Amino acid sequence: MKKFDKERVLLAVAGPVIALAVAFALTSVVLIASGKNPVEPYTLMFEQASFSDIQVLIINQASMYYIAALAVAIGFRMNLFNIGVDGQYQLAAMIAAVVGAHVNLPAFLQIPLLLLTAVFTGAFWSGIAGVLKVTRGVSEVVATIMLNAIATSVIAYLWLPSVFGVKVGNNNTTGEMHESGWVPGIDLGAAGEIYGLVFLAVLLGVVYWVVLNRTRFGFDLRASGASESAAAASGVDPKRMVLTAMLISGGIAGLAGLPILLGDTHTYSLNFPTGIGFLGIGIALLGRNNPTGIAFAALLWAWLDKASPELDFHDYDKEIAVIMQGLIVLAVVVSYEAVREWGLRRQQRRVGAELAAGHVLGATASATGIAADNNAQKEVAGR
Repeated sequence: MKKFDKERVLLAVAGPVIALAVAFALTSVVLIASGKNPVEPYTLMFEQASFSDIQVLIINQASMYYIAALAVAIGFRMNLFNIGVDGQYQLAAMIAAVVGAHVNLPAFLQIPLLLLTAVFTGAFWSGIAGVLKVTRGVSEVVATIMLNAIATSVIAYLWLPSVFGVKVGNNNTTGEMHESGWVPGIDLGAAGEIYGLVFLAVLLGVVYWVVLNRTRFGFDLRASGASESAAAASGVDPKRMVLTAMLISGGIAGLAGLPILLGDTHTYSLNFPTGIGFLGIGIALLGRNNPTGIAFAALLWAWLDKASPELDFHDYDKEIAVIMQGLIVLAVVVSYEAVREWGLRRQQRRVGAELAAGHVLGATASATGIAADNNAQKEVAGR
């Protein structure tokens, strides 16, 4: 590996490593301040990760986190902050559940129908913010925050018993989906079942990397995110790219809730997971918008979620994991900026050294040339 490549890898890894180290250290300080053992909680959570049933829970949870983080990352690569992933995936899951409960096709048609329903619902909801941005200049942050609130109200209306909802005790649901729309997983016996759509998350990660790094569209997307004026000069329509990025981000976000919807609950109710979209922001930041980095970050977040309940049985608050997640997000921002400045200074020093070396070589060559000219003139005069 070339020296430049080693330095690039070092800069890419340094940010997440520093962020995690700082987050663990600060969490330990919080534990010490509260009179608790600063090491035992980590030991307990690491022990939990060795149990097969917890491993299955971590993988299943990470699949949803991963898809949500990919949706956020697409926006980040375009310099867009799609903070509306939470509303997009919840509304998409709700509509997919309604369709799955009222439409009964063969499995080879039903499952693609539900996937496309979720994709188009998420894309439509994020597309509203995209249209507002390119036509009226409305910040996508403000628009998607408002759309999150509206999505919550739409969901509350749609699952009323008088609309699409079904009353079950004190809870409303969309009714159980037809079995043709259930996605079978990998049954591991007593350990549980890995969701079948975990493989969809893996596929999305591969497609994300290929599109961004090996296609003209990916180059245009990254170029528009880096500089709209430069992209426009090269023939790229920045407004079209903004709208396209928002549609794709929302479409992927719409799939974030489907692993559990089609693999476990088979209905949408008050018990359906919430907040995944917001967690996806921190995961995308920690993973540096790289599909591999996001995968490790999603597994870390899922581990903190699924291993922390054990802390309650040992006189520790499971909210320690939430504190750590928050500290990771804060540390990521600071550490990435510090690493960026460090890398910039190294690059400046390297360029300065190369210029200085070039100046010395030029001066040496010039002196050698002058000396050669003087010798030649002496020889001519001697003749």
